[in-house]
Amino acid sequence: MQPSAPPFDERLTAPRTWWLIGFGIGVACALMLLPLGVLPMLGGLVAGTAAACAGVSSYGSARIRVVAGALVAGDARIPLEALGDAEVLDQEEARAWRSYKADPRAHMLLRSYIPTAVRVKVTDPADPTPYVYLSTRQPEALAAALTPVAA
Repeated sequence: MQPSAPPFDERLTAPRTWWLIGFGIGVACALMLLPLGVLPMLGGLVAGTAAACAGVSSYGSARIRVVAGALVAGDARIPLEALGDAEVLDQEEARAWRSYKADPRAHMLLRSYIPTAVRVKVTDPADPTPYVYLSTRQPEALAAALTPVAA
């Protein structure tokens, strides 16, 4: 029986300022409807804010989990046996790997507002994906969860 990896679960939530921007979009919708009267203006405020905040929430709902012997990153589910070494990337290295060092075949779950990341090599010969790039606020904890515990 294989030893289990430490559990890891992180939601890549959007920054607080994005919620303020969502409210600002609601205010802009309200101002566009102001010539039609007070009730349409209030409806525009509510509907515009709700739509913008739903978009922010949807974008910030991506999760990274290590559960049941697999890495679950967004829509991808990769068995831990198919993964190699996990490399913790600081802010500069993370920027490099999501720009000029990036491989178009890689699976990337990135959020530009999260400065650090983890890059995990894919060792499965049947998978053309060279690595998985994961933006994370806790890169050391994710790398530890992906590293097999010595028996």
